[in-house]
Amino acid sequence: MKFAVSYSTPFFGTDPDRLIGYARHAEHCGFEAVYLPEHIALYPGATVGPMEITPSVPFADPLDALSFVAAATDRILLGTAVLLLPYHHPVVLAKRLATIDVLSRGRMRLLTVGLGTLPGEAQAVGVDFGTRGRRADEAIDVLRLLWSGDADGVSFQGEFFRFENLCSFPKPYATEPLPIHVGGSSRAAARRAGGRGDGYFPGGALGPGERAVQLEIARAAAADRGNDAFEYTRWGSLDMPVERVEALAEQGVTRIVVSASTGEPQQARDELSAFAERFGLAHAPI
Repeated sequence: MKFAVSYSTPFFGTDPDRLIGYARHAEHCGFEAVYLPEHIALYPGATVGPMEITPSVPFADPLDALSFVAAATDRILLGTAVLLLPYHHPVVLAKRLATIDVLSRGRMRLLTVGLGTLPGEAQAVGVDFGTRGRRADEAIDVLRLLWSGDADGVSFQGEFFRFENLCSFPKPYATEPLPIHVGGSSRAAARRAGGRGDGYFPGGALGPGERAVQLEIARAAAADRGNDAFEYTRWGSLDMPVERVEALAEQGVTRIVVSASTGEPQQARDELSAFAERFGLAHAPI
């Protein structure tokens, strides 16, 4: 089992010292990765499920923030949970992600993408909310195509993105396409994860039965592609007992992501330290 941490800028704030301190401490404790979320634009009345989001909440750009983290750390991997893929042009995104990966010497390895749930956010960036699933599918294909292309260029003709003989450099570190995990809470997300992704990171508000169905959908789609290294990431909590982690491992979970319960820096570090000690993370390879 691998363990990672999430740093939510809306909860913890965008103070640079706090962000770097959190990431460095997580690295010191032996956590594999640090994840950041994304919202591009908010507005009064925006809701996720029953929860209304305060429009002034400071969602930092996750890729810019992860670049900042990479420069101040040595080993910890960089992740998003989730990057709203339909709202990014994949040609631009391919360059940004590859640049972070090269400059961090191969640590931009836990990119997790999702569709977004706020219609107003899609409208703000000129995306038809109803097309965002198809747009995300194409974007995944474009990212991989650009990362794998050579100096002769690659071409793509899709519903949303089209180009001919295009070259995108730099390539990701070690010239391998970056893994792309898919987040979400629907069976469509599970199919996308298995059919196009390298892993599935479902949301937290699913019952056991629906989780099992979605995992089977994702695994079946991955098997059809011959992907036998498909990863399954789940949210966890810092107070979860060893028995709970063992039960998740039996279900096929390969990574658990936790987050401190407080924005107070010292208390947050203490919580991460206690979790790492309970699971022996400082003695495990990153």
